[in-house]
Amino acid sequence: MQHTAIITGASVGIGRATAQRFVALGYRVYNLSRRACPEPGVENIACDLASDTSIASACATLLPVVRESASVCLLHNASQMRKDAAGSCSSDSLREVLETNVVAVNTINQQLLPVLPRGSSLLYIGSTLSEKAVAGSFSYVLSKHAQLGMMRASCQDLMGTGIHTALICPGFTDTEMLRTHIGNDPQVVAAIGGMNAYGRLIDPGEIAELVVWSHSNPVINGAVLHANLGQKEA
Repeated sequence: MQHTAIITGASVGIGRATAQRFVALGYRVYNLSRRACPEPGVENIACDLASDTSIASACATLLPVVRESASVCLLHNASQMRKDAAGSCSSDSLREVLETNVVAVNTINQQLLPVLPRGSSLLYIGSTLSEKAVAGSFSYVLSKHAQLGMMRASCQDLMGTGIHTALICPGFTDTEMLRTHIGNDPQVVAAIGGMNAYGRLIDPGEIAELVVWSHSNPVINGAVLHANLGQKEA
């Protein structure tokens, strides 16, 4: 039977790097995103994570695949990150971020978890901001804290199913999302990269390797995995 990886937001960054590694391992890999993943071997399912209808259509396509799989890695990777603050983030903007970063995750889980086979994994890409906060990222910080709670609750509710879960928390990773947030000024990038013990940004492939390992090792069930090169304390 085929092993399968289902990844939200696999068109760029950590999601794309993870898709590439699963393809190399012989997995059937699906990308749920509005943009296609350009990696050969990835099957793209157009999906707007802000739309329940779009998610339902994508999951309907995936259900027969999941039922025929030996194991599935369901990786919630897609996220929105906006520059906002507690005093200026409108409720409408907050709802939009939570729709993608939290509600869509739940919607997919509700439809796919009941059919995931034993030996599968439910993995979340969090952030160092799942456990701390910085100024200017209000809605993102809030949503990543919510993902931490979702992972821990998922772990408890999945007891006895043979499905394990974890939250992987990257530090500053060289992705399109980070570059959009901080810009491309070399001095700014160098300063951000200097905020860990190795003085550089993390490569998306490093996080992808951890995702693949996490899928294959249920001993980490319920764990928060810090992947930040030893980030300096503020």
